[in-house]
Amino acid sequence: SNRAAVFTMGALHEGHAALMKAARGAVGATGEVVVSIFVNPTQFNDPKDFAKYPQNLDADLAICEAAGVDLVFAPTVDEMYRGEIPEYSAHALGGILEGEHRPGHFDAVATVVARLLELTKPAHTFFGEKDYQQLVVIRRLVAELRLPVVVHPVKTVRAESGLALSSRNQRLSPQGFNVAASLGKALAVTCELLQAGDSIENAKAAGLKILQSEDIKLDYFEVCDVDLNVATESTKVFRVLLAAIVEGVRLIDNMEAVRN
Repeated sequence: SNRAAVFTMGALHEGHAALMKAARGAVGATGEVVVSIFVNPTQFNDPKDFAKYPQNLDADLAICEAAGVDLVFAPTVDEMYRGEIPEYSAHALGGILEGEHRPGHFDAVATVVARLLELTKPAHTFFGEKDYQQLVVIRRLVAELRLPVVVHPVKTVRAESGLALSSRNQRLSPQGFNVAASLGKALAVTCELLQAGDSIENAKAAGLKILQSEDIKLDYFEVCDVDLNVATESTKVFRVLLAAIVEGVRLIDNMEAVRN
């Protein structure tokens, strides 16, 4: 099929629009772009976080229309989980980084994405690199299930301050927005040093120094390889990942560094 799918939890922004435009580019004018909007309750460890997750379908539909989407699929929880749904596992990836702080989260992601792929049957699907661990989980799931779909990564869209665009940013005050900008700065500094050939220890320390100067509660700050194993000095392509809480809002971000 000449169909591309983008799976979202709504509260759409420019980052999602970039996924939709990439999807349109992949299938051309004659292809079909499908966007799902579904806030998956099983992905949330904290019911309060689920309750606070921003939802505005009218605004979301306007963004989809502007990005040239053909079809929006917005099922209810009952419709999504009707009947016997096969449950999938993220395996070891489900227990590290995000998974360590959100047990069961990636199993829920794998299960709902498998279901969405089955329902929409796309030839192409697009995921933002901002949720890098999710991207790795979905690539493995597609390989494991031998699904005939190509998983495309799309670069993280950032505000001018360097802060990664996120639906959760809506919950930050203007001051919180400024504080959160140091997440992107810390990643950039660490990546610059890694690319320059500095040691992982030094690069990480420089990033942590920026984060410690702000009112940020850090969940993790890790230097990994592309498969999310802990990086070593012989790693060629690094992925630096973090999760942090600013004004009670949990934000994640990551950046790539390539060492020559």
